[in-house]
Amino acid sequence: MHTSIITTGKLPLHGQAFFVRFLHKEDIHEILHLQTVVKNALEVPDFLQPLTAEEYNSILGGCGSIIGVFVNNKLIAFRAMLIPKMNDPEHLGIDLRLNEYQRKKMLYSEISNVHPAFRGNRLQSYMGRLLFDQIDQQSFRYVATTVAPLNIASLKDKLALGMAICSLKEKYNGKLRYILFRDLHTTDDTPFYSDKQEVNIQDITKQQQLIKKGYRGISLQEKEQMYWICFIKEQRRWSPV
Repeated sequence: MHTSIITTGKLPLHGQAFFVRFLHKEDIHEILHLQTVVKNALEVPDFLQPLTAEEYNSILGGCGSIIGVFVNNKLIAFRAMLIPKMNDPEHLGIDLRLNEYQRKKMLYSEISNVHPAFRGNRLQSYMGRLLFDQIDQQSFRYVATTVAPLNIASLKDKLALGMAICSLKEKYNGKLRYILFRDLHTTDDTPFYSDKQEVNIQDITKQQQLIKKGYRGISLQEKEQMYWICFIKEQRRWSPV
């Protein structure tokens, strides 16, 4: 499965032909080069938590998977899924109050890079959907990730993949992060809720208060040049079980 082309197509903006395949250790130099290009082009470098060559090799060596998009046989985008280490003290399953058995069934939606010249083709979300479709749901049930609070593009991407904001706290040496989560065995796209509140994305305290009361963030809207997150409290409180 990991040696063949997953799919082909044409980019929506300018119609370039592309193909998608799983990446391997032989692709590490292209991966690192693209990561550097992307990081250097960011207005807010903190939005990207770059991985080291060792971390990429670990994923490519069996601790996850990475898919890449190629145009003219050049890597223009990639996205990774990681199987987290159970002994990691920063394991997101701990933040989400999952037990050990549940944590073993968790994947991380990891780093995603798109070459600046190919932005606007919705490649980040496209790769996300492809990766989610490749998940072996016999082995894995949960997907989690972290997003910097003002990284609007990444937040939109994760919410569009059916993930929900379930925590907002400091991670990774004191950096404030949303923790988003999805249970792949839950297919209800329109949950029944007892209350709904929209909160300005910059109001960190209000968001944390709602999350503590059992609310979760499910969508993001722009109104009057400001971003608002929709939080709902389901009639039956959300549980990862």
